[in-house]
Amino acid sequence: MKKCVVILAVGLLLGLGAVAQETYIVASDILWAPFEMVNEAGEFLGFDLDLMRAIAHVAGFQIEIKNIAFDAIIENVRTGRADIGASGFTITAERERVVDFSIPYFLSNQAVLVRKDSGLNIVTALAGLGPNKAVGAQNGTTGFYWVEDNLQAAGVDIELKGYETYPAAILDLVNGRVDAVIQDEPASMASIAAYPDILTVAGIINTNEYFGFLVAEGDPHGLLPRINQALNELGLTVRELPGGIQELVIEEGSFIDGLMDIYFGPDLEQVTAAWGECKDLLLAGDLMGYIQCMKAELGL
Repeated sequence: MKKCVVILAVGLLLGLGAVAQETYIVASDILWAPFEMVNEAGEFLGFDLDLMRAIAHVAGFQIEIKNIAFDAIIENVRTGRADIGASGFTITAERERVVDFSIPYFLSNQAVLVRKDSGLNIVTALAGLGPNKAVGAQNGTTGFYWVEDNLQAAGVDIELKGYETYPAAILDLVNGRVDAVIQDEPASMASIAAYPDILTVAGIINTNEYFGFLVAEGDPHGLLPRINQALNELGLTVRELPGGIQELVIEEGSFIDGLMDIYFGPDLEQVTAAWGECKDLLLAGDLMGYIQCMKAELGL
């Protein structure tokens, strides 16, 4: 009888091991629409997070998303408190010295946001000719470093104000405490949608930044090949062109193509409401069903 019990117990353990999936912590700075958002129920959504959920499904692992300040994400991943960074991270040589990146999944430039009534343009705003002689950006972002490297290092008399989040920087701009905010272009469009009568884009800085998902140096969990393969299966091809240029090709009708239609264009309040109706399909792994549901809810 004891022998039968032991055999049964071992069989159960083997069965549990066969269906168990790894769970990895995804660190993300949530309040940065349309890449990272939160609804009234405290659920996380957005382009990056929906894409990470789809990657996890295709690659065969589970994820747990944690809200972590942007400038603390790399340290959390580097020290093993998180496994993946997914928060609109530009792939830079400086960051690649301490973490490893996936293939790029998004290309962005920096926008210069000003108040409509300021009378400033991109030149005067960045030359320190506004009433505050100050520009804002989130700590640790490429927008922040661009001001340091291209304005302050060149001797431009302008103050750089760093913020914990971009929404805080935008709020200071709305309230007239800084003359401009430098932020990635897609997120800047979301900021303008939130304050359409107050804010405008003074101009675009063509920084040609590639976003990637990041893991600890050396990829200790072997995640990057799985993430990259999943991105390919979800509709992304990265072509290497002469001069070190990378072309991101999105397959028409693919999951990523649909996700871009959902998050870059429609009103984000409507997107959030639609997500509440369709999220179960995404969480269950019915990826194209989720896209179809979201497009139907949004009238796309």
